[in-house]
Amino acid sequence: MSITGAAGYLARRAGQKERVRSLYRNALKDTLNWAVHRHLFYQDASELREKFEANRHVQDLDAIDRLIDDAEVHYRNFQHPDPYIVPWAPGGSKFTRNPPPPEGIEIVYDYGKEE
Repeated sequence: MSITGAAGYLARRAGQKERVRSLYRNALKDTLNWAVHRHLFYQDASELREKFEANRHVQDLDAIDRLIDDAEVHYRNFQHPDPYIVPWAPGGSKFTRNPPPPEGIEIVYDYGKEE
């Protein structure tokens, strides 16, 4: 294998590893959306990990790409339609509940004290 071939191989493997990491993390977070109780989440998370571990030792780059593509399609099809959003995060129920006042409005905090 030439230097260019080795660099291309390593770059492709790095990209695949990042896609798998991202896919696993997103799927794990989405599993938490589907689980009502923690003990159900742990069981589902364990099953998800087993699915990823089953293909851990595949070496063919094209086969890995196909597996990743299939897993991404499967993930998109089974995403939760109403995911949990932390209340104070963007999209959450408490996000910007008390926004800062607009520019140009002065708030006086000395309540009744006269100069």
